[in-house]
Amino acid sequence: MERVFNVMSNAWADSTRESYSSGILVYHVYCDLKGIPEEQRAPASQSNITSFVVSLAGSYSGSTISNYIHGIRAWHILHGLEWRLNPLELDAALKGAERLAPPSSRRKKRHPYTPKFIATLRDHLALNAPFDAAVFACLVVCFYAAGRVGEFVVPRLDAFSPSRHVTVANLRVNRDAAGLEVTVLHLPHTKAAPLEGEDVFWSSHPGPTDPYEALKNHQQVNRPSENDHLFAYQHKGQLRPLTKPAFIKRLAWAARQAGVEPLQGHGIRIGATLFYLLSGLPIEAMKVMGRWSSDAFLSYLRKHAQILTPLIQANPQAHESFSQFIIPAQSILQGRR
Repeated sequence: MERVFNVMSNAWADSTRESYSSGILVYHVYCDLKGIPEEQRAPASQSNITSFVVSLAGSYSGSTISNYIHGIRAWHILHGLEWRLNPLELDAALKGAERLAPPSSRRKKRHPYTPKFIATLRDHLALNAPFDAAVFACLVVCFYAAGRVGEFVVPRLDAFSPSRHVTVANLRVNRDAAGLEVTVLHLPHTKAAPLEGEDVFWSSHPGPTDPYEALKNHQQVNRPSENDHLFAYQHKGQLRPLTKPAFIKRLAWAARQAGVEPLQGHGIRIGATLFYLLSGLPIEAMKVMGRWSSDAFLSYLRKHAQILTPLIQANPQAHESFSQFIIPAQSILQGRR
C-alpha cells in the first residue's frame, strides 16, 4: 500500500503537491473551527465542501479556492476515497467565489518583457560582477529560449541537484538545415517530462541582449564546471546556484534603478512569445518552441490575449494568424453571418 501511495503521488509535480498541501491544511483548520469530526472530513460530503468554499469567498481569490479544492480531491484519490460531489453545485460555488474575490487578491497584468526592456535592465547591472553576470545570462537565455523561469534556476540554495537542474554539461551546439548555429540546452526535469526532460534552444541575437555574449561573459566571470549549476556564480570564494527569489529580486532592483516598473517573472515567457510572433515565426512553430500541446498553447494565448493583442495589432500578418488561432472557428463563422 505504501508503494501504491508513493507511485500515485508522482502523478503530480513536486510544486503541485506543495501547493495542494496548503489546501488540505486550510480544510482541516476549517473543520476544526466548525467542530467537524475527522470521520466526517473524508470522504468529504457535498455540504462540507460547499460550506468550505463559501466560507473562503470574499477573502481569497477564486483560483486559490479552486486550487484548495483540487488539493482535497487529490488527497481523496491518494487514499482511495470516493469523491462524490455534485459537479454542478461545486462549479456554481467556485464561480460565485471568483466573483466575490477581493480586489487585493487579483494579480496585476503580467506585462511582457521585450528586448528593449531587457537592454534597459542591462544598463543597470554590473556584468563584470559574478552575481549580475549570472542574472543577466539567465534572463536572456530564458527569454530567447521561451522557457519557464523555474526551469533555469533553483528554488533554494540547498535544492540544487545535477539530475534535476541545468548544468554546464547540459549545453551543446547544433546546426540547423541552413548551417546556422543553434545552442541547445537539455532540461533534465520539467513538469511535462519529469523523467526524460526536454530540450530548449536559441540562436544568436546580435545586440545588447545577445544570449551568446551574455552566456560567454557569465562563464568567463564565474567559471562554473561541467557539473555546476549553469548559472552558478562566485560568492565568498564558492560557487552558489542562482535561486529564483534572488533572480527576481535583482531584476526588480535593476528596473527600479532604471526608473521603470518591475515586471513579473512570467512576463519573460509572455514577452518571448510576443517577440517571436512579431518576428514572423509561425504560431505552430512557436508552439513547438515553447513545448506546448495544442490545447495548452491555445489556452495560454487566450489567457494573455488582452496583453498580446494590442501589441500584435501593429503587425497585420501576425495579428491575423493570432486571431484565427485563438478565436474558435465556429465564432468566426457566426460573425460572418
